[in-house]
Amino acid sequence: MPRFPVTLTRTLPIALAILLSMAGNSCLGASRPAASALDQAIEQARWSSWRSLIEQGGVLDERSKLQTVNDFINRSVSYGSDREIWGVDEYWATPAQTLTRGRGDCEDFAIGKYFTLVEMGVPSEKLRLTFVKALALNQAHMVLAYYPSQAAQPLILDNIEPRIKPAGERRDLLPVYAFNNYGIFLAKTPQQKSAQSPQLLSRWNDVSERVLADERRQQANQG
Repeated sequence: MPRFPVTLTRTLPIALAILLSMAGNSCLGASRPAASALDQAIEQARWSSWRSLIEQGGVLDERSKLQTVNDFINRSVSYGSDREIWGVDEYWATPAQTLTRGRGDCEDFAIGKYFTLVEMGVPSEKLRLTFVKALALNQAHMVLAYYPSQAAQPLILDNIEPRIKPAGERRDLLPVYAFNNYGIFLAKTPQQKSAQSPQLLSRWNDVSERVLADERRQQANQG
């Protein structure tokens, strides 16, 4: 199994851990005061680690990419509600926003994993953002599903259960519907695309456009 270069696996997590331990448990909410120099250093370290993962992780096979991205996002992001973070009831953050803040809700975890994997070369048709009901919590939840092939049982990337498991082993989740940039898929017919367009999902359309804007800014900065 391919592995990350030693410089990535050793130095980035150590540097990020040191900065995070210095920060304590302070919240990065929507109405937070101006970031201190330490806050800015932590945000930059987290963002740089994410970019390094994308740039150096392209050599991994798909299964290793799933594991690495799932672990990285779950470790780097703490759960917080949209009201706590953004001051609104519902907001889908871009991966750059989530990784900079270091906080997000279940949609932000799943969206961050989706776009990170796509940028690392995983075909987007293999990935579906999936709304489920978390039965133990009795509430709506979002996970990322990875389909090795169209007819295969998907693997579930989740922030509640950190281990990647086949969907059949996640009896705590009741799927409702899934989507990606190719369409919407209903739980009762997961292999059949719904006639509805993913553009009907206004938040998905909005966050996709903002991700593209983030990528253009990144390319401009590199140029």
